[in-house]
This record gives sequence, structure tokens and C-alpha cells, in this order.
Amino acid sequence: METTQELSFINTLLPLVGVLFVIAMGVILLNQHFHKNLYRQQLEQEELKNLHQQQLLQSSIHVQEEERKRIAQDLHDELGAALSIARMHLVQLEQKQTDPELNKALQMVRVTTESALAAMRRLSHELMPPQLESFGVVKTLESVCDQINSADRISIHLEASDDLPRWPAAIELTLYRIAMEMINNTIKHAQAQNIRMVLSQESQGVQFIYTDDGRGIKKTISYGLGFKNMEVRVKAVGGVLETPSRPLGFHASLLIPLKPTVE
Repeated sequence: METTQELSFINTLLPLVGVLFVIAMGVILLNQHFHKNLYRQQLEQEELKNLHQQQLLQSSIHVQEEERKRIAQDLHDELGAALSIARMHLVQLEQKQTDPELNKALQMVRVTTESALAAMRRLSHELMPPQLESFGVVKTLESVCDQINSADRISIHLEASDDLPRWPAAIELTLYRIAMEMINNTIKHAQAQNIRMVLSQESQGVQFIYTDDGRGIKKTISYGLGFKNMEVRVKAVGGVLETPSRPLGFHASLLIPLKPTVE
């Protein structure tokens, strides 16, 4: 009799255990699904946050570059024109002046005006090089190399294939600004004799490699504002900048991804 009751109890309990097991599994699956959705939402929010930050950086840099362009244009059109006119009048006065002392004074003023005009043009070109938009970053950097090499202070060489395409304006401007920042740092601080730059297009995107044979940068030395500006520019175009520490010399590798062309 007891055995029959036990079997009846077990038969009654088994469906209940099965129901509880199904409920437990459902709770576990729902919990996993909830955490998976939560994790996916967190990833999406992080992606949106990163995208928003990148858009803010791009907007900030665009405003800065537009202001640079405006100032460069004003310098060239207004101040440059005024200095050129002043120089022209000084030359005319020199030709008409017969007093040697006054003529010498006019020459000094003219030379000073010509120096100011040259400095203004250099500053205007540094703010926004006119050849960058017309001829691209490769030709612009080649021109920079020619100017530096002509001074016989440091040797600089750019390696770039002749068949490189033109890249989007934001990428070319980023490459130019970063190259100029690194060149300036080398000339001012590195005590280097040689600079080598390599510009190429790989399957992952545009690659820029910069090396010099100067003193290098120690890990204990914090990077300055110039390097922080480079990081901001690189982040704005979705690039990756690496500057591994070396006992001697400076090395930097920059990779900027290119968006696939839709045909």
C-alpha cells in the first residue's frame, strides 16, 4: 500500500519538478538574453558616443582650418599688398634721391620692408599652403623638403610613389599638419642630421612613416601640446598614430583608413 502511495506521490511530483525545471531554464535564458541586450545597447551607446566625439573633433578642426585659411588670405591680400606698395614707393624714392645719407636710410627701410614681406608670405603659406589644395600633399611635402635642403642645415627625404592618388582633403591636410609638426620638432629639439618620410597607400589605408636620427624621446618625458594636437587630428580622421620609444632617433607610424568607394 505504501509503495503504491509512494509511486503516486512520485508521479505527482515529477510533472511539478519538470515545470520548475522549465521555469528555471526560462529564467536563466531570459537573464542571459537581458544581459546580452544590455551589453549590445552599451556597445551601441559607446559607438554613438565615439562617433559624436569624432564628429565634434572634425567640426572643431574644420573651424580651425577655416580660420587659418581666412587669416592667410587676409595676410596675403591686405598686408601683402600694402607691403608691396610700400616697397614700390621706396624703390622709386631711392632712384630719385641724390643725397647719399638719405638714400642709405631709404635702402635700410626698403630692406626691412622686404624682410617683413618675406616673413608675411612664409607665415601665410604655413597657415594654409596654397599648393596643398591644387597639387596635393605629396607635391607640397616635396616643396617643403626642397626648401629645407636648400638651407644645408639638415637633410630631409620623402619617399612616395609617382602614381599615388589624391586623397580626401581632410586626410591630406592631416598628413601635412602632422608632417610639419614632426619636422619642426626635429629641427628645434632633436639635433638630427637626417629626416626620412615615407608616404604610401596600403590595403588598410594611407600610411605615413617618419624617422630621424636625433636624440629621440624618452618615456619619462611627457609629450607637449604639439603632440596632443597631432593625436586630436589623427583621432578626427579615425587614424592610428604610434611612436615607439627608441634609445636614439625618433620613429612614428601613422595609418589613416580610407572609406571604400561605392560603385
